[in-house]
Amino acid sequence: MAGKFFFIDTTRCTACRGCQIACKQYKKHSASKTKQYGSYQNPLDLDGNTFRLVRFSEHPSKENSMVWYFFTEACRHCLKPPCKKKVDQIKKDAIIVNEFGAVLYTEKMKGLEKSSKAIKQACPWSIPNWSKEEKQMVKCNMCYDRVEAGLPTACAKACPTGALNFGDEADMKKLAQERLAAVKKKFGGRGEILDLEDVRALYLIIDEQAKYRPVA
Repeated sequence: MAGKFFFIDTTRCTACRGCQIACKQYKKHSASKTKQYGSYQNPLDLDGNTFRLVRFSEHPSKENSMVWYFFTEACRHCLKPPCKKKVDQIKKDAIIVNEFGAVLYTEKMKGLEKSSKAIKQACPWSIPNWSKEEKQMVKCNMCYDRVEAGLPTACAKACPTGALNFGDEADMKKLAQERLAAVKKKFGGRGEILDLEDVRALYLIIDEQAKYRPVA
C-alpha cells in the first residue's frame, strides 16, 4: 500500500523536543501539567493534550559509563490498525484510513468513554488517550490538513537534525535503508529498522535498549 511514511533515525535525535513542541503549537494544545520525577523527559507520557513525546532513557554502556537514548513517540499509523478493528466492533467507521494512510479518529468516536481503555489496549504501543476536552479518544492525525496541502507534518518540519523525516513511502524506505547501511558501518554492524512491514513510522535503532515498548 502506497502513501506517506515517517522515518525516524534515533541515532540523529538530540532530544531537542522541537517535534514535540511543533506538534503542540500546530494543534494549539497547551502544556500538560507535570512534575519532576527523576528524568528530563516531560511530560511522563502521551496524553489527551500531548500527541508526540520525546522519550528519554538512560542505560549502562559496555564501556562502564551511561548512555542516553531518545525516542520520539507518536501514533505509527499501522497498515492494519488494531484500534480500528476494535472500534469497528463498537461503532462502524468511527476510525477511518485516508488516501495517504493516516489513521483518523472521527467525530463518531465521541461517547465511547466506557470503551476507551479497551481501545487503548488494542494499540500495541498504548498510543490513544481519552480527551476530556474533546470527549473522545485522540492521537496524532499525521497533520492530514498540512499533507493535503502538500506540506510536511509539523513535527518533521521542525526537526533540525534529520532524525524525523516524512514523505512518500518509496522515498522514506530508501532513506531508511541508506541510513541503516551507514549506521551499521559506523557502529560495528549494529542497527535495525523496527516494524518495517507493519507501520508507517519506521524507526532506526542501534541497541535493544533504545527500542521503546510500553510497560504491560
